[in-house]
Amino acid sequence: MSTFDDRERGFEKKFALDQEQEFKAHARRNRALGEWAAGLMGLQAPHVEEYAKAVIKSDFELPGDEDVLRKVFEDLKGAGVAVSEGEVRMKMAELLAQAREGVKAGK
Repeated sequence: MSTFDDRERGFEKKFALDQEQEFKAHARRNRALGEWAAGLMGLQAPHVEEYAKAVIKSDFELPGDEDVLRKVFEDLKGAGVAVSEGEVRMKMAELLAQAREGVKAGK
């Protein structure tokens, strides 16, 4: 094997690891976002977990974060919670940063 092949395999492994960590961070963010939204809607213990799982599932509908944003924002609006789309976007960004740190730290 040449040095080039070794480097190529190393880059491929790093890319795969980065993608896996990003996937985990998004799933963690979505769970936290669901829990946050459930709290705003006044949901209680068993329903909080169900709602968080529904938010995680909503991320598989379309590429990107718009499906998650749409679900959470519409659910909050439907529950009568006064929150703007911008506030939900900011919370998503905040929770994603926290999730990325947690994944990197191995938590």
